[in-house]
Amino acid sequence: MLKKQEKGYWCIVKNRQLYLEDQQLPLKESSEVGFDLESVVEVGRYQGIPVYWLEAPEQADESRFGSLRALLTIDSELFYLASRAIQLSHMLHSQRFCPQCGTECQFIKAELAMVCQGCHSHHYPRLSPCVIVAVRKKDKILLAQHPRHKTGMYTVIAGFVEAGETLEQCVAREVLEETGINVTNIRYFGSQPWAFPSNLMMGFLADHQSGKLKPDYAELSDAIWATQNELPDLAPPGTIARSLIDETLILMAKSRQN
Repeated sequence: MLKKQEKGYWCIVKNRQLYLEDQQLPLKESSEVGFDLESVVEVGRYQGIPVYWLEAPEQADESRFGSLRALLTIDSELFYLASRAIQLSHMLHSQRFCPQCGTECQFIKAELAMVCQGCHSHHYPRLSPCVIVAVRKKDKILLAQHPRHKTGMYTVIAGFVEAGETLEQCVAREVLEETGINVTNIRYFGSQPWAFPSNLMMGFLADHQSGKLKPDYAELSDAIWATQNELPDLAPPGTIARSLIDETLILMAKSRQN
């Protein structure tokens, strides 16, 4: 139950954007929020403090809203709860009708699900599994630049998992398709919810096995083998891409010491 005098973090969402104050989630009592709280949902707790999801009204000033990316530098536990709010909001708007019978669905707070008012089937947030992989070749790391990254930053290879495909198969396929490189020694690193709008990124490390670098320019703007001393602008801290890059740089440094 919402307690008026209890402070909480507020994930107020409009068009997959978050209401931010000084580029941070508001931390305030419910009486200070300034929006109708009838539809508020607690999505978790961070250090004992409740974290709430609330849909902003249509008339809310869009200039006060910003991307989830603005929160990449905050503690990951709070970032993931904000991601949950974004994903639930996306479900609310994109899964309004039942895929089985076409009847309108209603959001049920107790289950965080959309329930069909016709056939009563339950529909939960749709997650798209993706792999992301850092590939090492001795003292070099494979880095790619994507057309969607307007700043020109470089990151690692990523892609969606196909039906009937293991994560490891997806890693090998994506690297080969996008760069012409065959990889080996594929091993799991970690994962990150990536609510843009509803991906789950599963990170891997891998080693170069064979093949010359041949970027697929339908997918990439560029792809390079980079040493630690010639790194371009990289994916920002807080992303699993940057964590994979940093881990690979550590492995490269250790190999030079041996």
